[in-house]
Amino acid sequence: MRDDATPSEAESTGEAVEAVLDTVARSAPDIRRGLPGRRAAIEAENPSGESQKAADVYADELLCDRLGDVDGVGVYASEERPDPVEVGSGLSVCVDPLDGSSNLEPNAAMGTIVAVYDGALPATGDDLIAAAYVLFGATTTMMVAREGEVTEYVVHPDGEYEVAQADVTIPEEPSVYGFGGRVPHWVDDFESFAREVESDPSMKLRYGGAMIGDVNQVLTYGGIFAYPTLSNAPEGKLRVQFEGYPVGYIVETAGGASSDGAQSLLDVEKDDLHARTPVYVGSEDLVDDLEAALEE
Repeated sequence: MRDDATPSEAESTGEAVEAVLDTVARSAPDIRRGLPGRRAAIEAENPSGESQKAADVYADELLCDRLGDVDGVGVYASEERPDPVEVGSGLSVCVDPLDGSSNLEPNAAMGTIVAVYDGALPATGDDLIAAAYVLFGATTTMMVAREGEVTEYVVHPDGEYEVAQADVTIPEEPSVYGFGGRVPHWVDDFESFAREVESDPSMKLRYGGAMIGDVNQVLTYGGIFAYPTLSNAPEGKLRVQFEGYPVGYIVETAGGASSDGAQSLLDVEKDDLHARTPVYVGSEDLVDDLEAALEE
């Protein structure tokens, strides 16, 4: 929220944020119910060159319609669309409608990521005022970071939701890790760090092909998730506006740390809506060790 916002503007912004989060939670059951018949790929790609599934497009269109109707939302942007959509006046909302949609075929976890910015797109980390992700697992949950606190909700099939855990904090003793990208494309410094983590008998591998599922494991058990810089993709795979900022914000608000390898993800600045960044999030000590390894 802008530092110079008046009390009435701040109240209006807060109401809009709550309406966005409420809309996402109440839309989650509809997204989930729409998945079974939309598992197949379609003959289209998103702006990042990735093949789309019918479910990606369905979730995107549903969220665009519903978030576009929220008073106080001015712009809707999606990982599935090349350009933002003007829907009114007010906040900018960036969405990854179906993170991990490649998990549709093996019926594994996936989710929805939402970032709310009080600023024009492409925004900066300073513009981010709330972030959330919905996780479609054995149950549907929503993790929300706003006003300095992270809250986990359980979302019921009728769209009602309730607090499952207030003031979520990342555990002090880490126990899980998940590293993305093909191992042959890992850079040497990251591979050395990864091997050190793997050699710790207290650490367990948790990598499921959907970032949100893996990040949720880290928030639950402590540890580290990484989609690193790669020899064939120096900027990694994940998008700053749609994944890097919101996930970094959630983890940092929960007492963890985030990094692009040298600085907090919230300090990354890119001038392209679909720009990518390496992503490292998790327990503070592990992220510090990762940065030290890459610096060396």
